[in-house]
Amino acid sequence: MESSKPLPPISGRGAPTNLRPTRTGSLDRAPDGDWLDAVEDIDGAPPPLRTTVTVEHPKTIIARNNSPDIGFDRSINPYRGCEHGCIYCFARPTHAYHDLSPGLDFESKLFAKPDAAKLLRQELAKRNYRVAPIAIGTNTDGYQPIEREWGITRAIIEILAETKHPLLITTKSDRLLRDIDLLAAMARDDLVGVAISVTTLDPQVARTLEPRAPHPRRRLAAIRRLIDAGVPTQVNISPIIPAITDHEIEAIMAAAAEAGAVRASYIVMRLPHEVAPLFRAWLATHYPDRADKVMHMVQDIRGGRDNDPGFFTRMKGQGIWPQLIRQRVQRAARAHGMDRRFPPLRCDLFRPPERDGQMELF
Repeated sequence: MESSKPLPPISGRGAPTNLRPTRTGSLDRAPDGDWLDAVEDIDGAPPPLRTTVTVEHPKTIIARNNSPDIGFDRSINPYRGCEHGCIYCFARPTHAYHDLSPGLDFESKLFAKPDAAKLLRQELAKRNYRVAPIAIGTNTDGYQPIEREWGITRAIIEILAETKHPLLITTKSDRLLRDIDLLAAMARDDLVGVAISVTTLDPQVARTLEPRAPHPRRRLAAIRRLIDAGVPTQVNISPIIPAITDHEIEAIMAAAAEAGAVRASYIVMRLPHEVAPLFRAWLATHYPDRADKVMHMVQDIRGGRDNDPGFFTRMKGQGIWPQLIRQRVQRAARAHGMDRRFPPLRCDLFRPPERDGQMELF
C-alpha cells in the first residue's frame, strides 16, 4: 500500500490540503481570494488561513433520521462546517454538496443559522409535533469557536429549557460550561444528557489531530463541572484510531472516572467518502513512519475497505481488533464504575410554546 506524498502542515488546521475528491473524480482546489490570499509573505509562504462565516436561512431546523444504529431520530445543527478541524470528522463530506472542499474549506468556510431558535419554536408549536430527545453536536460541534460570538446553540437550548423538551449534547469543547445554568436546571427534571469527546490525552497528538478543539484536560475539567452541577455526563472516546490513539483507552477511562463521568462510550474511526484521502494525507504529513500500518489496520476492521457504511458495523467495526477494543472498554468501565446508564430523559413534561401569540389551552 503506497502512502500519500507528505505535505507541509498548516498551522492551526487539521487538513493538510484542500484536495477535493468528488463522487466522480478529483479536483485540486486553487487558493480563493476571499479565504486565502494569493500574495505570499516575506518567507514565501501564504498568510494564515482565515475563517469566514456565511449566514444560512433554512426553512426548517430539526433534521430527521431513521438509522437503526443511532439512539435518536432528530437533531439540530446550528452550523455547517467546524473550525475544530478534526481530520477524522465524518461530517467533512457534507461540504462537497455545497461545491466546497471537505478539506480546508470544511474547517474555514463555515455556515451559521441565526434563525435556528425561531424555527425551532415554530416547529415545536405545531399541533402534530411528537416529543423525543433532540440531539445537538452529532454532525458538527455546536460549541465550536464561532459559538462564542453567534450564541446560536444557547438560543436553541433556551427554547428547549422553556418548553421542557429533552436534549442530548455531544461536544469536544468546554465552551458548553457557559450554558451550565440552563443545563443544570434541565438536569433537575431529567431533561438532558451530555457526552464529552476525548480522543487523546497527549497534547502533541491533539494539536495535529483536532487542532482547534480545547485541550483534553479542559474537557475533563468540564466533565467535573457538569457532574458537580448535577448534569449526567459521559466520556465519549471517539474516535479510536489504530496505532495512533488506541493505546490510550485505559488512561482516558481512568481520567474520565476521576473527573466523575457516569459512563463511557466509544466509536472506532470511520473514513467515509472524502475523509479517507484526507486522512491518508494527514498520516503522510504527521506519521509517515506508520502510515501504511495504520491504513492496513483500518482496512482490516472495515472488511478490506477504507470504510464500511453498514448499519451497526460502521460504528464498531468487525473482526478481532474491534472485539479486543470492546473488551478493553467494558473492562475499564466496570473497574471504574462507569458502566451505569443515564437516567431516562423525560418526554412527559413538554409544554408547547406559544403559537402566533396564543398559549395552548389543551
